[in-house]
Amino acid sequence: MAEPGVETRTRNSEITARAAASFEPVGRSVATARAFVRDTLQGWGHSDVVDDAVVLTSELVTNAVIHAGTAAEVLCLRTGEGVRVEVADRYPEREIPMQGGGRAVHPDRENGRGLLLCAALASRWGVEYTPTHKHVWFQLDLPQRAVGTRSAGPVLPVDLLPVADERVRVAVVQIDRNGAIGSWNDDAELLFGYAADQVLGKPLGDLAAWPHTPGIGTGLAEALQLSRWEGSYGIRGTDGRVVPVYASHLRVRDTQGEASTVCLLVRDYERAVLQTPTRAPAADGVGHDNRNADPFEVFIGSPAPDDLDGLLQRTVERARDMLDGDAAFLLLATDDETELEVRATTGLPSARQRFARVPVEAGTGRYGSARMPAVHEDLTAVPGAVPLLSGTGMRSVVTVPLKVEGRLTGSLGVAAESSGRYSNEEALRLQFAADRIALAVESARLGELERLRRGSLSFLVEASDLLAGTLDRDQTLALMAQMTVPTLATWCAVYTISDQSSEPYLSYVLHEDEERIDGLKALLAKIDPPDPVPTPGARVWTAPAEAAHQAALRTSMRELGLGAAHVSSGIGTTLATASAVGGETVVLPLVARNRVIGMLTLGKPSDDHFRQEILELAEDLSRRAALALDNARLYSERTAISQSLQRSLLPPGLPQVPGVEVEVIYRAAGEGNEVGGDFYDLFPIRDGAYGFAIGDVCGTGPEAAAVTGLARHALRLLAREGFGGPAVLERLNAAILDEGARSRFLTLLYGELWPQEDGSALLKVVCAGHPLPLRLRQDGSVEPAAEPQPLLGVMEDLELYEQTVTLDPGDVLLCVTDGVTERREGTRMLGDDGLTDVLTTCTGLTAGAVAARVLRAVERFAAEPASDDMAILAMRVPEPHAD
Repeated sequence: MAEPGVETRTRNSEITARAAASFEPVGRSVATARAFVRDTLQGWGHSDVVDDAVVLTSELVTNAVIHAGTAAEVLCLRTGEGVRVEVADRYPEREIPMQGGGRAVHPDRENGRGLLLCAALASRWGVEYTPTHKHVWFQLDLPQRAVGTRSAGPVLPVDLLPVADERVRVAVVQIDRNGAIGSWNDDAELLFGYAADQVLGKPLGDLAAWPHTPGIGTGLAEALQLSRWEGSYGIRGTDGRVVPVYASHLRVRDTQGEASTVCLLVRDYERAVLQTPTRAPAADGVGHDNRNADPFEVFIGSPAPDDLDGLLQRTVERARDMLDGDAAFLLLATDDETELEVRATTGLPSARQRFARVPVEAGTGRYGSARMPAVHEDLTAVPGAVPLLSGTGMRSVVTVPLKVEGRLTGSLGVAAESSGRYSNEEALRLQFAADRIALAVESARLGELERLRRGSLSFLVEASDLLAGTLDRDQTLALMAQMTVPTLATWCAVYTISDQSSEPYLSYVLHEDEERIDGLKALLAKIDPPDPVPTPGARVWTAPAEAAHQAALRTSMRELGLGAAHVSSGIGTTLATASAVGGETVVLPLVARNRVIGMLTLGKPSDDHFRQEILELAEDLSRRAALALDNARLYSERTAISQSLQRSLLPPGLPQVPGVEVEVIYRAAGEGNEVGGDFYDLFPIRDGAYGFAIGDVCGTGPEAAAVTGLARHALRLLAREGFGGPAVLERLNAAILDEGARSRFLTLLYGELWPQEDGSALLKVVCAGHPLPLRLRQDGSVEPAAEPQPLLGVMEDLELYEQTVTLDPGDVLLCVTDGVTERREGTRMLGDDGLTDVLTTCTGLTAGAVAARVLRAVERFAAEPASDDMAILAMRVPEPHAD
């Protein structure tokens, strides 16, 4: 039943619309409930009562989710009389502040304040209880208007009406739930140049130039998900230029419940066609007492935007409207207060001016400094006084500083197309507004800067990990470009310098639109590269933009003289390239180890500028990228040197031995190694005689390879001097011991081979500590072909002897290093017995097939890659061919 003394809600009015939502008992639900009520009432067209409804809903939902600690259910009803909102919770406490009752209620008390506001603001209100719920409702009657009128303004003289083209064109674009364009009307085609079949199914983001820094503020994708959104951005036309537009987005659903977003777009200077009028203040004696209202909210409006870009855009729009100007702009000061950066404009080509920088002290006197208010009655009398307005048609301007605790934080200005529009009175009004918003703007700027710096740290950590993960020069160049585009810039070019006497070379080009890469690369190839200045920091480079504009002009004039059939493709491509590089271009030196090794060039499209924080982040990235690029260069140089030296240690080629098949397989352990501690050789000694060797130096890598070179060259030299096998190895042993601390012990199988006229082959071999050679006969039997003897590099006095072996037709002699026999899988080892078993299966195979089968058996024995060098030498005497 209803609480006594409180009017019960009536049920006579016909309900024409309803909306309901539930909210969890958490703090953020209050803001969500406010947004729900605001969007609902605005959607119904009742903006006159939105503010009161939002205030009351906020208090009632706060009581439910914060104080009562229960979920809240909000129900909005539309009737012929007005709007009724009902808030229900699950805490049916019977305590209602009664006006004029015997119990006083302090206005600052939390409990019951929502009901006090209902009594003060609502046309009717009431409370109902059930055993489990409490329902508080209020009704706001709609103001009396003429039939069909939602809002109206006064009659204005013609010269005060908003300016628009002779025919206003409103582009209607519908975006489906996936963010793709679903419909595109004729006005959209006329405004932006795209036919419907060119854009249907593509994301709106492909065309939109969204005024948004990555990670900061609201993005286009988020804006398309909001129930309502209004604001300015740009659409890139077919010629590559950005058309500034004012847009109104409305989220709708069709009869099947499918959600989509309808976007209405007009040229930015025709924004009055779509812009929602601000709510007019109540007449004297009507409404609420605003004497204690926050001056900031009075100027900005409530609720204030929660991001810096939104707050700045709202500020310039309110400043322009307050002084009845044609344009307005807001600039923020850099940390050292030497420059101002354009952050928000209205009525100006914002895409051209965004993030442009101007000096704080532009000249002498108070009018040359942004630290003092200034009024210019006619800019034509002082050209260049306000560089931001050059070429815009603005004649008069008033600017005031934004200061926090005496420190310059920004500048706010309003301009008009006619002269003499502003005086000191307007400057005082604008300064009063600037003082009200300066602290909020600075707080939002610091919050944005903190988020940007956190994002920058994350970006640099990821970049460092990627750059450290490769030593390949080409991959490093690609990573440098891909990390900057599109996060930091629209396009990027990397120049490299091989040495101090070389000119910079264009090594890599990347653009966010792949179709622009070839044109951009051709343009950059035609102009001189930037000077390799080692001074840290970004410097502006104007050559690409100038060259692009000149090329576009020449091509356009030439194509226009050829007739309409050739104009479209030629001019379109050239203008697109010019637009791609027409904005600000900066060069950052790549300095590593006190030497300039290249330049990182970043660019923006037509008339765009870099913000200072992005340049600082790019400078940090360039330092890391330069070191990674130089490391890759050094690694490539040393790898090339190492590979060249290693190849010099290998035999130049195997000679053809008459009547004997020879096959060698060699594998060096370690990445990038071509030669290790294992080695082989086969060389002619004298007519009809050949020397062969296979050995293993203790260890792997470059140290073992050095002894390998000594052994191979010494063997050839001594054998050709006429020494026999034992004498050759004894002298090699002495040479190894002479190396002192650099010496390594060596196992070696050395032999001499004489092909015989009867088809056999005579061998004399010496096996110095090496795995024994195995002989495979035609009947499949396998036996050692030599006896073990002491290894080299350990003892000074060696007594070695050679053994004679005759290979009959069909016989095979297999020589391997211990990388084959000591192949391991856990505790298992291939060993001599395993190698013998493999060789037994090779009867009748050629020398090449025998070596390949042995290698395959070794590789299959274990899953892990081999950790030791490996050499296989197979020699076979073929059977005579039958006639």
